Amino acid sequence: VIGGPAMLIGLGGGAASSMASGESDETLDFSSVQRGNPEMQRRCQEVLDRCIALGDKSPVLSMHDVGAGGLSNALPELVHDAGRGGQFELRNIPNADPSLSPMQIWCNEAQERYVLAVDTARLDQFISICERERCEYAMVGETTEERVLEVADKNTGLKPVDLPLSVLLGKPPRMHRNAERHTPQPAADEEERLADVQLEDAVQRVLQLPAVACKNFLITIGDRSISGQVVRDQMVGPWQVPVADVAVTAADYEGFSGEAMAMGERTPVAMVNAEASGRMALAESLTNIAASYVGDLSSVSLSANWMAACGHPGEDAALFDTVRAVGLELAPALGIAIPVGKDSLSMKTAWQDGAESREVTSPLSLIVTAFAPVKDIRKTVTPQLRMDAGDTELLLIDLGLGQNRLAGSALAQVYNCTGNTAPDIDNPELLKSFFNAIQELLSRDLLLAYHDRSDGGLFATLAEMAFAGNVGIDIQLNSLATNTNAVLFAEEAGAVLQIRSRQYADVMAVFEMAGLGDAMHAIASVNLTGEISVNRREQVLFSEPLHELKSLWWSTSWQMARMRDNPECADQEYEAIAQADDPGIRPQLTFDPHQNVAEKVVSATPLDKKPKVAILREQGVNGQLEMAAAFAAAGFESIDVHMSDIINGHVSLAEFQGMVACGGFSYGDVLGAGGGWAATIRNNSRAFDEFSAFFQRGDVFGLGVCNGCQMMSRLNDMIPGAAYWPSFERNLSEQFEARVTLVEVFKSESVFLTNMQGSRLPVPIAHGEGRCEFPDDDKVADANVVLAFVDNAGELAQKYPSNPNGSPYGVAGLTSDDGRFTIMMPHPERVFRSVTNSW
Repeated sequence: VIGGPAMLIGLGGGAASSMASGESDETLDFSSVQRGNPEMQRRCQEVLDRCIALGDKSPVLSMHDVGAGGLSNALPELVHDAGRGGQFELRNIPNADPSLSPMQIWCNEAQERYVLAVDTARLDQFISICERERCEYAMVGETTEERVLEVADKNTGLKPVDLPLSVLLGKPPRMHRNAERHTPQPAADEEERLADVQLEDAVQRVLQLPAVACKNFLITIGDRSISGQVVRDQMVGPWQVPVADVAVTAADYEGFSGEAMAMGERTPVAMVNAEASGRMALAESLTNIAASYVGDLSSVSLSANWMAACGHPGEDAALFDTVRAVGLELAPALGIAIPVGKDSLSMKTAWQDGAESREVTSPLSLIVTAFAPVKDIRKTVTPQLRMDAGDTELLLIDLGLGQNRLAGSALAQVYNCTGNTAPDIDNPELLKSFFNAIQELLSRDLLLAYHDRSDGGLFATLAEMAFAGNVGIDIQLNSLATNTNAVLFAEEAGAVLQIRSRQYADVMAVFEMAGLGDAMHAIASVNLTGEISVNRREQVLFSEPLHELKSLWWSTSWQMARMRDNPECADQEYEAIAQADDPGIRPQLTFDPHQNVAEKVVSATPLDKKPKVAILREQGVNGQLEMAAAFAAAGFESIDVHMSDIINGHVSLAEFQGMVACGGFSYGDVLGAGGGWAATIRNNSRAFDEFSAFFQRGDVFGLGVCNGCQMMSRLNDMIPGAAYWPSFERNLSEQFEARVTLVEVFKSESVFLTNMQGSRLPVPIAHGEGRCEFPDDDKVADANVVLAFVDNAGELAQKYPSNPNGSPYGVAGLTSDDGRFTIMMPHPERVFRSVTNSW
């Protein structure tokens, strides 16, 4: 077992996963509460990564994560899958609670644990890896030829478990449930009422509904550049608008193949038609992932996450019908598999309010995640409307074929309706043909922009494309149905494409061949007036300035951020969003990015002669791989060095010409920004001597990024010429910030920034404590500032979010007097390949 210890977690059983909250015993509910430990998870992952990197020489023969049932499920399955039995010692299991009974030790569901089968011939190697990564491990048993499960307790001399695995893992009795179908009865006149609402009012309400509105407040608090392999995250275009359909990552640091992931959910539709909601969720995951070049639909697989309030009238039957509709009918018809999924069948909360019983019940929910290998990550398209491709047209591909069913839509929700008729996938072949047609267009570079139609319908789709491209659009409804509200807000499956006008015939031919000619409509064109207008023939039905609609769409996120974060920062961001003349991110280079300055050195230098750079990490650091890849590309031999290697005397910094302290969340930042890492160096005599000697050498360099920057700043008295470096404190926004920022390079002695003075570079940041605090404000000029955040106009960034952490003068990086040691908060190593730039 590796990872965290046993704790009183998950022992509520049904109370945790299959009963409504509040219906069971209070102590069982408490015992079901999960407690996360991301730092332990990180250490486990590092152990697994190190073992996997050994290939056939890995000491790990097989593994299993610890989830439902805890070790009582994971260990028996581990040995059973190998055709073996097992003997286990209960008291060898790491345990944080001495009061736990044998049952509780064996069955608890404490997280961040794995069970592994380890080759006895390589056991010492495995133990050394765990110790290097400071990951707790325990040898809890061994396999046996006899397929019997024995769990012994040396404290009592008893065997709490002793039975054949065939009994434990044989075919259990089938569960029987009685369920009755329940037919929803929505108000008969709801859709007629929705047809009569004013278009302007509908637009305002729909754009502010959380399901449709901007999600910026959620997105910028999560690290989306980690690994240096992220090709497509949520943020799109020079204005970084969060409207991407699909996530795409590169498979490695050199090639152009990769992986894509996208999601789909249509939960509100289940209020009217549960089966349709499941089919639409699957369809949405496909219309999202279609924006990446994955090839044929058969290469896509799905994960299905089911949630239901089992026991509530009609919900058991609805779950049964929807699983059948998706798993036995639609997915097979499309030729795709659902190899993985999970369920949460307790989506109901009941409580007593005085003498009154109350409950909240969620509708049946299916969250579908589609994933697939990507043939060429460079062919991914986004919703950003392009203005650099000549005359263009926007096309609607309507898989609803003009039905415009409104049940469960955002429009229905904002007017407190459910609707009568739900959107659905009436013909799976149509969806399959659509997907393969989009892939054909991608393969031939015939798409400029793409956005699927889902929450908010056609109007929201077009508006988000306009926001991403910062350009107005004229919407023409001439070829569509006369019910304007239904046309603009129905959430039928489909997508909007931007194509070159001169390639219209080529695109039309692809859809005609796919049998989708009748589903294709010329729907809009871009304009330079900065307006979003809706027209039917000569009549203007709606027209508003782009930036006003964008501000409206952003207002929900703004209000959320004001309550959660520093409201002053939230206000500054909203003020920036409302600017109609924002030029967006505009890089400015004083060097040729196509010039590979390391190419001759790399090609001419054998590996054993390349200068060695220590890619240094401490527990929690997670940015070492991209840093190693960047330095390898620049001609160095990158060596993974854990702080435990230095402390234990296994590695000496004297062997290296360079040292790079990487970014991540060392010690979970619980000791302050990089404070724990710096304290390790100061308080360990061997580490202190190693770093002191390295900093004093005249023939070496050092770089600190993010946590490494924070750590080195706290050692500035050990680094020659770094006396005036600042400390790094909590961001002014009071949140972790993950964004693409524009940084300007100043003239300096830094060996990393030679001949780059005046360049403005888009670089991601991902930190919670990056605000500079100088020991002496009068000495800032002596601190050797080499990088500063600038706004999109190129001015020194004083306001949020151009200045994402509130540093004075926008300070983002510094160097020592002689330029050998440089620290910075941005992460250039994550974008050393152009394909991993968000824009």
